[in-house]
Amino acid sequence: MTDGFEVLFVDDDADIRRAATQLLELANVPVRTAASATEALPVLSRNFAGVLVTDIRMPGSDGMELMRKALEIDPDLPVILVTGHGDIDLAVDAMRTGAYDFIEKPFATERFVDSIVRAVEKRQLTLENRKLRDKVASRWDNLEARLAGRTPIMIELRNRIRAVAQTPSDVLIIGDTGTGKEIAARAIHDLSGDGDRPFVTINCAALPTGMIDQELFGYEVGAFSGATRARFGKFEHARNGTVFLDEIDAMPLDVQAKLLRVVQDRTVTRLGSHDAIPLNARFIAASKVDLESAAANGAFRGDLLYRLNVMTLHMPPLSRRRDDIAALFALLSQDAAARYRVEVRKPGSALLMKLAMREWPGNVRELRNAAERFVLGLDGQDEATIAADVGGLPERVMAFERQVIAAELEANGGRLKPTYEALRISRKTLYEKMQKHGMDRSSFRSAG
Repeated sequence: MTDGFEVLFVDDDADIRRAATQLLELANVPVRTAASATEALPVLSRNFAGVLVTDIRMPGSDGMELMRKALEIDPDLPVILVTGHGDIDLAVDAMRTGAYDFIEKPFATERFVDSIVRAVEKRQLTLENRKLRDKVASRWDNLEARLAGRTPIMIELRNRIRAVAQTPSDVLIIGDTGTGKEIAARAIHDLSGDGDRPFVTINCAALPTGMIDQELFGYEVGAFSGATRARFGKFEHARNGTVFLDEIDAMPLDVQAKLLRVVQDRTVTRLGSHDAIPLNARFIAASKVDLESAAANGAFRGDLLYRLNVMTLHMPPLSRRRDDIAALFALLSQDAAARYRVEVRKPGSALLMKLAMREWPGNVRELRNAAERFVLGLDGQDEATIAADVGGLPERVMAFERQVIAAELEANGGRLKPTYEALRISRKTLYEKMQKHGMDRSSFRSAG
C-alpha cells in the first residue's frame, strides 16, 4: 500500500463499516469511514489522495448520487460501488459512466482488497502525473518556450496554435520527424483550457496487430474468449479531453473506417455492447506524410481526412528556419545541463555556425541529441578544430549562400522560376550561383 493514501468507505450500516475497516486494516490499507454522502463529500477534493468506496443503497443521497458528485469534483477519482445482489445491473451501468469497479456483498476478502489496492495505485499514478504536468507547466509556461524560435515561420505557427486552441475543432498536424508535432498537440490541448482533462496519445504505428479494436474501443465481459472483465479502450479514457492520433497514416484502412464513425458521432461502443458512450473529445491527428496524396493513392480514407483536417498546422523543418538553430541549440544545451546536473558549456561561434550549416533530417529531436552530446563532452571536437573546419568569413558566407539556395530549390521541387523569385534575384544570377556551388537542379525532388 502506498504511503499517504487512504480509502474513504461510505455505508449507512455501522456493522458493515466496522467489517470493512477490519478487512482493510488487516491488509495494511489506511481507511476512514462515513455514514452518508453528506458526511463524505467534504473529504473529497481534486487532490484527495485515495479512493472512494460507497454503498449504493443509502437513505438521502445514495451511492450513485455520491459518485456523480465525486466525479464532478475530480473526473479521475476511482469510485468503487458496493452492491447488493439486486444492484448488479445498476453497478454495471455505472461503470459505463465512470465507476472504477463494483464489489458484491458479502465481501470476498481477496476480491475486496485487490480491487481497492489497484484503485489506489491508479490514483497514485494520476496524482503523480498531475504533479509532473504542473512541474513541466511551470517551466514551459508559454508557447514561446515550448516551440521556441524567432523566425517569421515560427511566429506564425504559434499564432495559429493560439487561434486553433480557442475553437473545439479537430486538427491535423503535418510535419517531418522531430519537428514537434506532439508538442503542438499538447499546446493546443493546454491552451484550450483542457489542461486538467485527459490527453491520450495513440501511436497508430505501434498498435498491436490483432488487438487494435480491443485497445481502442475496449470491451465488455464475454465479448471474446478471455474477456473476464470489462475494460475501457483508449478512446474512452479520453472522454471530455483530447485524443492525439500520432502517425495516423499508419492506421490500417479497416480501422480507419471505424475511427471515422467515432469522429463523426463522438461516441464509442465497446466490443460486445450495443450502447454508445459519449466522448465529448477533440481529435488531433499527426502525420509525416502528405495525407491528400495518400488518399488519392488509396492508402488513406479521404472521408476520414476531411473529417480530421478542419484545421491544419504545418510544422516547419529546421532547414526552413536556420536562423533559429543557434539560439535553439543554446536553449537545449541549458536544458540538458540542468537535467544531467552538469556545468553549462557555452557553445562557441564556430560550433554554432557549423550547426546552422548542417542538414538536420531529424529536426529538433536530432538537434536535442546533439546538444546532449555537447553538454556531456561526447561531441568529439574542440572549438579550434571546428573553427578550422568552418573557415573564415568568406567560407562561411559561401556555405550559407549555398544552404539558402538549396533550401529554396528543395521547397520548389527543383523549379527555377519560383526559386529565383523567392530569392529576389534574376534567373541569370541564380544560374551563376548554382554553377559556382556545383549544384544541379535534377538532384532536387520533383525536378522539372
